[in-house]
Amino acid sequence: MLVETSARDDETPAPTCRQARPENGCAECKVRPISVCSVLTPTELDELETLGQRLTLDKGQTLFGQGEPAGAVYNVIDGTLRLSRLLPDGRRQVMGFALPGDFLGLALQDVRSVSAEALGPVRTCRFARKDFDALVEAKPHLLRSLHERAGHELALAQEQMLLLGRRTAEEKVAAFLLGLRDRYARTGRSSVTVELPMGRQDMADHLGLTIETVSRMLTRLDRAHTILIVPGGVRLVDVERLEQLAAT
Repeated sequence: MLVETSARDDETPAPTCRQARPENGCAECKVRPISVCSVLTPTELDELETLGQRLTLDKGQTLFGQGEPAGAVYNVIDGTLRLSRLLPDGRRQVMGFALPGDFLGLALQDVRSVSAEALGPVRTCRFARKDFDALVEAKPHLLRSLHERAGHELALAQEQMLLLGRRTAEEKVAAFLLGLRDRYARTGRSSVTVELPMGRQDMADHLGLTIETVSRMLTRLDRAHTILIVPGGVRLVDVERLEQLAAT
């Protein structure tokens, strides 16, 4: 069975992390169909399970920090994490947001290039990198799955570059909302209401805008009846209009 723990990469327990609740193992994991481990057989899942530890974080807690040793990889089971980088001039760049099914720490780096902070309650599975690397080496089909995931992440990075390019502020916000909707749909949460666990400042730091501009663009889209701002998110009222903006 997966060991329940709150240990971090340096093996020092994070004192405020809560112990994960017991649940079924990897074979019953709700994000397995959309995660890299979806290609594993039941026997291989049992093998993976012996290597893992479950971690639970509360809002504001850090899974790992920028500059820390990259000694583990993580599979996000529940919740959302903000991935951010502190620039040399002290500014913060939000690189993205990790959702259920995302696998963190696959980059071949000795230290973390970003920090991962919980935007609400988060559950993850942690695997020591050396153990996970040994498993991957022994399972070619798992390696292919990782390559596919790396290609997906590259596509997201390219989309982010486009997002920060010549698009207007309104187009950036529209593209962000549609992108988040599509990612939620991939996890089985298909809805016209898009949850926004991140704050306006997080969105601004991700889109290369100011918080005032993000708020103004959301208000403009709301007044144009393109979206409806609701508690905790937005409802996509005129998806066709959003898609027109995002495709610009």
